[in-house]
Amino acid sequence: MSTAKKDFGFPRWGPYGSDRDAKAVRLCDFYGCEEKGECPAPKSPHTDEKWMFCANHAAEYNKNWNFFEGMKDEDAKAYAKRERQKSGGYAQANTYAWGGAAGDDGLTALERDAYSALKLEPGAGLDEIKKQYRALAKKYHPDHNQSDKKTEELFQGVTFAYEVLKGRAGFSPKS
Repeated sequence: MSTAKKDFGFPRWGPYGSDRDAKAVRLCDFYGCEEKGECPAPKSPHTDEKWMFCANHAAEYNKNWNFFEGMKDEDAKAYAKRERQKSGGYAQANTYAWGGAAGDDGLTALERDAYSALKLEPGAGLDEIKKQYRALAKKYHPDHNQSDKKTEELFQGVTFAYEVLKGRAGFSPKS
């Protein structure tokens, strides 16, 4: 039996047959670009075909992408309307994401807890919610209660409750 070494040293650092072959690299599909094409971008609407761009060219392509390009305005509006109708059922089920089904009073358990955290009666108006949130946030803010874990948790709870009720009341963050 031969005990000859299969590793011949430099310039090859491993035995012959080891998996050190060059890997195939896909180049960016943008004409003239020599970067790796790792970012997929759609070639056209309603197909699964993709361009493969580098990050810079993908960003440029996506900035100018228009799904409705080439469609008549009426067709684009009709398509958008059909898509909204198809996804409308998901929006109705959104209440489960926020704490379950609404009870007889029209509130979820999470919304009732939010009113309780803000020390308000269920169904309080937008102005009351904002006023109470600001008062409690000021009271429990970490800047006023340094190194007090309990008030920090209360502040987080009040902030979360406000976010829940803000969504229910349907007002914008600019309010």
